[in-house]
Amino acid sequence: MIYDIRHLTTYAYENPVSFARCSLRLEPKSADGQQLIAHAVEIRPRPAARAARYDFFGTHTESVLIETAHRHLRIDSRSRVKVARHALDRAAPSRPWETVRDVAFEATSLGPSSPIGYIFASPLVPVLAPVTAYASMSFPPGRGILAGAVDLMNRIRSGFKYDPKATVISTPLREVFEKRRGVCQDFAHLMIAGLRGLGLPAAYVSGYLRTVPPPGKPRLQGADATHAWVSLWCGEGPGWIGFDPTNDLLIENDHIVLAVGRDFSDVSPVDGIIVGSRKQKLGVAVDVLLVD
Repeated sequence: MIYDIRHLTTYAYENPVSFARCSLRLEPKSADGQQLIAHAVEIRPRPAARAARYDFFGTHTESVLIETAHRHLRIDSRSRVKVARHALDRAAPSRPWETVRDVAFEATSLGPSSPIGYIFASPLVPVLAPVTAYASMSFPPGRGILAGAVDLMNRIRSGFKYDPKATVISTPLREVFEKRRGVCQDFAHLMIAGLRGLGLPAAYVSGYLRTVPPPGKPRLQGADATHAWVSLWCGEGPGWIGFDPTNDLLIENDHIVLAVGRDFSDVSPVDGIIVGSRKQKLGVAVDVLLVD
């Protein structure tokens, strides 16, 4: 499948902003069944400087410096991506989760694809005893790692309510677990925390999810959104496998990977600092269009 993706981010400031420095992670990855065909980002006002690099996790990151006074900032990212991947059968056999855990701890590589970097707590994903106990119910002794992860993903989907008003980016994971509600970011963090509590390597994935309107209804412009899911290292053979606890899905062709990290703090599409005062308003519109 080939997708055209538009990710429009706008900021409106109550007072003029005299200086802004931003980090953009808006270029989709080319790896694991996904190929980037084209990508461009238009920024207004025009930056005084732009510099690109790849971070430790392999994410294309662009640093932007704006020195023109402005009350509106517009970041318009457009990409074309080809996706061709196949999800495993949910009931496929896999190695016992304890074996995968032990192999992960013995890893000698420190590269971005090594499991060792995703075993321990990270800034937004602490290892919490109640969450570990919750996850352990899906991983009795000797159970295959795939079966355990599928069960945990299904339990989060059925036991937690999707509620955009229940949390914000800074809501602690413990509160999400106690409230039993949140959004895709919260459910991804929750599943990662449970897996890491068991010693299993789990990464946070940000990206896009193609949405299909109900029968007879038009597709609304800007109605799609950024999404978050989990990538679990399942051993040296299967490698990293994607799980979407918000929708109880193994990742296939409707998911487009933008960036991978330990948690959301590693992959925020747009962040940075400004010099200004008063209030600001953020707007985000995403379109994921199937080309062929």
